[in-house]
Amino acid sequence: MNILLVLAHPETASLNGSLHRFMRERLQAAGHSVQVSDLYAMRWKPALDADDFPARDNAARFDPSLDSLRAFEAGTQTPDVAAEQQKLLWADAVVLQFPLWWYSMPAILKGWVERIYAYGFAYGVGEHSDTHWGDRFGEGTLAGKRAMLVVTTGGWVSHYAPRGINGPMDDLLFPIQHGVLYYPGFDVLPPFVVHRTHKVDEAAYARITEELGARLDALFTTEPIAFRPQNAGDYDIPALTLRPDIAPGQTGFAVHTSHTSDMAPRAG
Repeated sequence: MNILLVLAHPETASLNGSLHRFMRERLQAAGHSVQVSDLYAMRWKPALDADDFPARDNAARFDPSLDSLRAFEAGTQTPDVAAEQQKLLWADAVVLQFPLWWYSMPAILKGWVERIYAYGFAYGVGEHSDTHWGDRFGEGTLAGKRAMLVVTTGGWVSHYAPRGINGPMDDLLFPIQHGVLYYPGFDVLPPFVVHRTHKVDEAAYARITEELGARLDALFTTEPIAFRPQNAGDYDIPALTLRPDIAPGQTGFAVHTSHTSDMAPRAG
């Protein structure tokens, strides 16, 4: 299978650098074809701006969405953007690896997403009507592919527990897993999270790589997160809210997975 590893960490001698090399070697040893986007090594330009569209009318007001669509349709995107889009189309699975910085992904990775997720490529595709609101959230250009996050954090597991001060890890990663990955169609696997990175000794590293290796071995058999498809009937369209009978009385990110009970809570 074809696998794209996207790394967002500035230090090759870091834990992330070591885990990246481990993943690449493990996947290749299993017979997979692997491509790498090491964003810091590539000196990836993170800012989406008018320079991304060299064929645009410079006298006109810059419109990020429309200029993105025009460049994508005309084949006038910058070579770096077009190359990363081709990697996504080539890949059967994508692994995004990054340290959790200020409760999100590093800016360079966010910029990778913003620049390569062009209008017409990752969004703005499909029919928009009273019954189908675009090919997204379970549909789209990248449907049928798998994606997984490999995330490191200095905090303890308890800091990211349901009552932990940082909030549940699933909630912190929801905008990435549901909004960045599921939106254009990826089947999103549960994340692999490494906590207390500054306390990783030789024994801990051996345990981490054993667990990560098992996750990589099961990359194409692991059950994805059960996000609810947008156009499959759970949501009223075009309001894009869950039907009243779906998870009644419940709110929050978790209601957008089918693991949430769809039954009304019982009295008493």
